[in-house]
Amino acid sequence: MAAMHRSEHDACRAWQLLMKFFFAQREHLPSSEGEFDLSPIQCHVLHLIEPGRPLPMSRLAETLSCDASNVTGLVDRLESRGLVRRQPSPEDRRVKALQLTPRGARMRAQLLRRMARRSLPLSRLSRDKRRTLVKILEALVDEGSI
Repeated sequence: MAAMHRSEHDACRAWQLLMKFFFAQREHLPSSEGEFDLSPIQCHVLHLIEPGRPLPMSRLAETLSCDASNVTGLVDRLESRGLVRRQPSPEDRRVKALQLTPRGARMRAQLLRRMARRSLPLSRLSRDKRRTLVKILEALVDEGSI
């Protein structure tokens, strides 16, 4: 029982620390008035779409925890800027998938470089600690927790 209680406490503490870290870093996110002229959610969508790996719009809505109609408007704005395009999914032509355009892939790379430069708390970690953090986060993503 005590082990279970400690485990729950650790999970709660980890969640609190992740949220504190995330909100402390929000000031470093690109603003809609900044060099990219994108909203934070548009930047997030560009991060979620990996070059060469189409993302079904339904999966994007699920990841963002929002209604598909909200995703449509968001994608419309990114598409009008020439950053993404919709295409039928190779597995199911009824499903629309998002693909980065070459311009979108370049902007995504610029955003990632900018974020990496500004992540001072992470850069202060040793290389081994950063690798450990990446492995932990990848494990969460791979098992579908994120």
